[in-house]
Amino acid sequence: MKELVRELNQYAKEYYVWDQPSVTDAEYDQKYRQLEQLEAAYPEEVQSDSPTQRVGDVLDTQLEKVVFDRPMLSLGDVFSRKELEDWLDNVEDQLDEQCVYVCELKIDGLSVSLQYERGRLVRAATRGDGHMGEDITHNVKTIPSVPLHLQEPLSLEVRGEIYMPKEAFVRLNQEREEKGLATFANPRNSAAGSIRQLDPKVTAKRKLNVFLYTGVLGEELGIKSQLDLLTQYPKWGFRVNPLYRLCQTKEEIWQFIEEIQNKRHQLDYDIDGIVVKVNRFNDQETLGYTVKVPKWAIAYKFPAEQVQTTLKEIEWTVGRTGVVTPTAVMEPVLLAGSMVQRASLHNMDLIEAKDIRLNDQVMIHKAGDIIPEVVKVLPDYRTKDSKPYTKPIHCPTCQSLLVHLEEEVALRCINPFCPAQAKERLNHFVSRQAMNISGVGPKLMEQLYNQGLVTTPSDLYHLEEDQLMSLNKIQEKKAHKVVEAIEASKKNSLERLLFGLGIRHVGSKAARDVARYLGKMSDIQAADKETLAQIEGIGEIIADSLVTYFANPSVQHLLQEFKQDGLNMTYLGASSEEIAAVASYFQGKTVVLTGKLEHYTRQEAKQRIESQGGKVTGSVSAHTDVVVSGKEAGSKLTKAQHLGIPILNESEMIQYLEGSLPS
Repeated sequence: MKELVRELNQYAKEYYVWDQPSVTDAEYDQKYRQLEQLEAAYPEEVQSDSPTQRVGDVLDTQLEKVVFDRPMLSLGDVFSRKELEDWLDNVEDQLDEQCVYVCELKIDGLSVSLQYERGRLVRAATRGDGHMGEDITHNVKTIPSVPLHLQEPLSLEVRGEIYMPKEAFVRLNQEREEKGLATFANPRNSAAGSIRQLDPKVTAKRKLNVFLYTGVLGEELGIKSQLDLLTQYPKWGFRVNPLYRLCQTKEEIWQFIEEIQNKRHQLDYDIDGIVVKVNRFNDQETLGYTVKVPKWAIAYKFPAEQVQTTLKEIEWTVGRTGVVTPTAVMEPVLLAGSMVQRASLHNMDLIEAKDIRLNDQVMIHKAGDIIPEVVKVLPDYRTKDSKPYTKPIHCPTCQSLLVHLEEEVALRCINPFCPAQAKERLNHFVSRQAMNISGVGPKLMEQLYNQGLVTTPSDLYHLEEDQLMSLNKIQEKKAHKVVEAIEASKKNSLERLLFGLGIRHVGSKAARDVARYLGKMSDIQAADKETLAQIEGIGEIIADSLVTYFANPSVQHLLQEFKQDGLNMTYLGASSEEIAAVASYFQGKTVVLTGKLEHYTRQEAKQRIESQGGKVTGSVSAHTDVVVSGKEAGSKLTKAQHLGIPILNESEMIQYLEGSLPS
C-alpha cells in the first residue's frame, strides 16, 4: 500500500504539475483501484497522504491560486457492465424509483471553471485539488470557443473540459520534433502544458478547444436537470458536446456505450469513457456526495486495447526469493497511449500452455490496465521452422541448476549465494517498511555489492565514509548521511528487523504480531511451530516458514553478527498484556476514523488508539463503538449519526488519549 501511494503521488505530480506522465491513464486507474481495494481490506493501514484521501492533486506554484465556493469534484469509476449496473441499482434503491439518466462522452482533457459576472468572463481556473485551482484566465481567453461576453447579463459559473484536437496534437509534436524538443505523450498532456503557459501567445498557437457540461447555477436560471443544462448552454453561447443521450434503462445506457466505443477513434478528440449522470437535479441533491465524488454520477472507463507485435526474445530475471521470471522482448508497439517493448510472461507453465515461441506474432494488452502481457499467439503467422521454446536449465545469473517445485508454477534458483537474489534481499532489508535506511537505494546498493563492500545485510554496519566516497557520485555529505542512517537503524524495534530478513510469507503485519507476542529475537528463534501458530494472525504456513528459516546455520550466524554490531533485538512497543491492562476510554472499543485529522496522521491516531486497547476499523456498522470525526467527514459520519453511534471530534479524542477526560 505504501508503495502504491508513493507511485500514485509521483505519477500525479508528473501528470498534473509537470505535464510529463511516465504512465498511461489506464495504468494509473488500475493502480488507484488496487489501492482502493487494499484500503478497504486493511483500513487501519490507510495513509494520510494517500491519493484516495483527497479530491485532486498538488498545484504548480507559478500561477495564482483560486479558491472555489463549491468544490470541483472528480468522478468515481467503474470498469465493467456489471459494476455499472450495480451502481445503477444502488441509485434507484436510494431514490426508490426508476431514474432517467444522461450519458455523455468523458473527454480526456483538463477540467476548467469559467466564472461570469453580468455576462462577462472574469475568471478561469484549473481544478487543482478540487478546492483550490490555478488562475488561467489569460490563456483561456485565447480559446475561440470560450465566450468572453454573453448575450445576456448572467452571473454564473460553468465547468467543463479543455482539450487539444488530435490534428492539432499531431501538428504540435511534428513541430517540436523538428526543433529537437521533447514531444508530448498524448493530447491531454499537451492541452495541460498549453493552458498553463505563462505566455498567452504560445497558448493561442496550440488550437485548444472546450466542451462545457456542468456548473454552479442559481435557481433563478430555471435549469432543473442535466438535459435542461445541455439544451440551454448553447443558447447562452457555451459549447457542449452534441453526442449525449437521454436513457431510461440499463440496456439503453449500454447500447450508447457500445456505440461510442466502436467509433471513438473516428472522433477528433480523445475520450476514455462514458459519464452517466442522474438527470434531475432534485434527485442529484437527494443522492448527495461523498468527500470526493458525487453519488449521482459515475464514469465507465473503456477497457484496455490489444495490439499485435513480434516476440523477438525471452529474458529471465531472478527475484529475492530465487523465482526466475520470463519477460517477452518485442518489436516496439504503441499500446494504450505508450510505447511497449516488454511484456510479462509470468512463468514457464504459461509459455508452454500458450505455446509461445520466438519470432511469434502475438497479441498483447495491459493486464488490469497496468502490466503489458501476452494474450495469445497467432500461429497462422509462424514459419515452417518454428520450434517450441526450450525451458531454461540454468539460472541466468549464477548458472546454478533451476528447480521446478511441485507446489509452484515458477522455476526457482535455490543457490543461496546467487548474486541476483542477494542484491534483491539487500534492497528489501534497507527498504522503508523494513530497516528504513534512507539514502541506500537500488543504485547505491548495486555499487556496494559489485565492489564487494556489502554482500550480506551485516556488512552494512561495517561501512565507513571513505568507502562510500570511493563510489560513483557519492560525495562527503551524502556518505555522512548514509552512515548516520545506518547507525540510526540499529535502534529500530524488533518487527522491522524481522520483516527486513525477507522470510517467506512473513509480511510487515505478521512480523509485528510475532515480535509483539514473543518480544525478543532469541525467543522467536527458539519458538516451535505450535507456539508460533497460536499467535493471532499467524497460521501454520507462516509458522513453518519461520521455524525453517531460523534453523539455517547461516541465518544463526547472521543474527549473531547483528547482535555484535549492536542492533536492537527486542520489541519496543507495548505488549498485548500491557495494552489489555491500560485503563482507557478506548479499551475494548471498535473505533472508526473519518475525515481529515490535524493533530495526528490517520496512522498515528490508529497507533495511539490501539496502544490503549482499541481496535480501529474502516467501516461503520452496528458493531462500531465510537466514531472519531475530523474535517470534511462524509458518509461514515452520516451512517454513524443514523445508527446513534457516539461521535468524538479530534480534540475530544486527544483528551481521552491523554487521560484528561474520564474513561
